[in-house]
Amino acid sequence: MLVQIGTLIAATSLVQLANGFFNTFLSLRLTNEGFGPTLTGIVLSAYFVGFTIGAVWCGQVIQRIGHIRAYAAFAGMVVVGTSAMPLFVSPVGWIACRMAIGLGCVGLFITTESWLNAKAPPEQRGRIFSIYMVGTFLALAAGQLLIGKLPVETATPFNIIVALFALALVMVSTTRAEAPTLPAEASLPYGELTRQAPISVIGCVIAGMISSAFYALFPAWMARNAIPQETIALFMLVAVLGGFAFQVPVGRLSDRGDRRIVLAGLALGFSVAAVALDLVPRHLGAVLPVAALLGGFMSTLYPVCVAHALDRMPQDRVVAVSGRLILVSGIGSALGPLLGAQVMARLDINGLLYFMAAISALLAAMAALRIRQRAAPEQMSERPFAIIDPMTAPISQEPEATEADGSPRPLPA
Repeated sequence: MLVQIGTLIAATSLVQLANGFFNTFLSLRLTNEGFGPTLTGIVLSAYFVGFTIGAVWCGQVIQRIGHIRAYAAFAGMVVVGTSAMPLFVSPVGWIACRMAIGLGCVGLFITTESWLNAKAPPEQRGRIFSIYMVGTFLALAAGQLLIGKLPVETATPFNIIVALFALALVMVSTTRAEAPTLPAEASLPYGELTRQAPISVIGCVIAGMISSAFYALFPAWMARNAIPQETIALFMLVAVLGGFAFQVPVGRLSDRGDRRIVLAGLALGFSVAAVALDLVPRHLGAVLPVAALLGGFMSTLYPVCVAHALDRMPQDRVVAVSGRLILVSGIGSALGPLLGAQVMARLDINGLLYFMAAISALLAAMAALRIRQRAAPEQMSERPFAIIDPMTAPISQEPEATEADGSPRPLPA
């Protein structure tokens, strides 16, 4: 059992290593190809369009063909999409490929997380998912280090990404243990989540816009301004590690009181950090600490929104709520590069920073208004804050099943 779980976590770390490198690399490569701001924004948004479609559709695929074959299908989709990109260097071809890659990636994440959820012993589930997310963040960070070492104008980066995804496929497809069945999900009517936790829905859209615009457009701007690849890699690495460092302290603070207060503070903190990044002197000693703060505030907006939504909804709808929030976050993520590229084309990186600061400040104001309109839940959800990277699927843990006497009931194998 533990070997199988370790294999899944290791395979997902390889996928995230490839993803962390791919997102930054593609932003640099698009600058070299000279697609222009509009087409660059569309290509970068295509990944999130596919990701959003997959978040709705891939659960049916897993139900129909099982975890192992679904994992192989999704990984194959990513491999084909990545392999085709250096062969068909055109906006239309790359848009189609990035949509396929986004769809395949969300399928990989949901397959892995539902598999881990069903196989992990109830008393160890929280620890296992913590290890899973630590591996995710560290792999995303390690992916940035590759940026400074590889020539982005060649096909070599594509080949490395394909090899990493293929290796993850080999690891999972050769596992000896039986994959679990996917339990049926409780339904969640459209509109109910917005009525119960509107600030979570709005927050997920804004968090998606901010994260996608940052990861997609900042490397492109730095490349256009002849900043060395090593410096770009270092900047992105510090931002990812800042997000990782904020998870535990923000989670503990969020679990102790009204999460909307924490959300408002994070959104306001991001706005201040975004403005500060424009104002500080342009040398690493001043920029990198602000980048760490920017990444920290940015990466904790989404999980606080998810935790607040779960406080407002019944426990039997945990998976449905998480899935709905990744859907609205995906919509925001698709809009981020599109809008951000247009802003940056007219106002340069300063405009993008102030655009991100403005929508984050709007979120802070709306959270403060909601606090005045409605009291916090009297009792927090049994699901506390969980470390979630908004660039992946949500942690789809089921509420723990219990026997009549209240003791934990093991999940079916």
